Amino acid sequence: MALTPSNMLPLQTHLKDFELLNTRNNQLEKMSDYVGEKGTLIVFMCNHCPYVIHLLEHLVTFSNEAKKQGITTIAISSNDVANYPDDGPEKMKILAEQYAFDFPYFYDESQAAAKAYDAACTPDFYLLDHNKALFYRGRYDASRPGNDTPLSGNDLREAIDLLLSGGVYSKMQYPSMGCNIKWKKE
Repeated sequence: MALTPSNMLPLQTHLKDFELLNTRNNQLEKMSDYVGEKGTLIVFMCNHCPYVIHLLEHLVTFSNEAKKQGITTIAISSNDVANYPDDGPEKMKILAEQYAFDFPYFYDESQAAAKAYDAACTPDFYLLDHNKALFYRGRYDASRPGNDTPLSGNDLREAIDLLLSGGVYSKMQYPSMGCNIKWKKE
């Protein structure tokens, strides 16, 4: 595991739509089918990363609360499953059931979505506004495995609150930190 910060993609970037395997129902679906009325949270994650495992239960509750406010969540795993089989679609489905995801968990087999979003680590967060423009990218909060900072989701919550109020996020956006995305060897 290599501790990796997220890349700070420019705000207002319009992000691409992809058709990916939704491991919850084993169907190819467009990410745009899950866009929220007021915004969309896209999370690059995987099954085995200790940084994802650290916040996963909290994130599921957080995303359920955000959904009530018109912000939907989309999770994507882009890891190379040939070398990291715990991140394969079958195990993704099991994890989604175990944690009762109320959002799709897409498998990005080609890694095209991760490359288009300039994703670097798991977890990596992208909050899009209702026009699908990037409003916030960065960390969930300051909590990390072993640092004794309680999970809160404060950074992401503050961004959602500003988005919903029509404000502009002018504070420092700190990169997320986690395991690097496991890229396929070319």
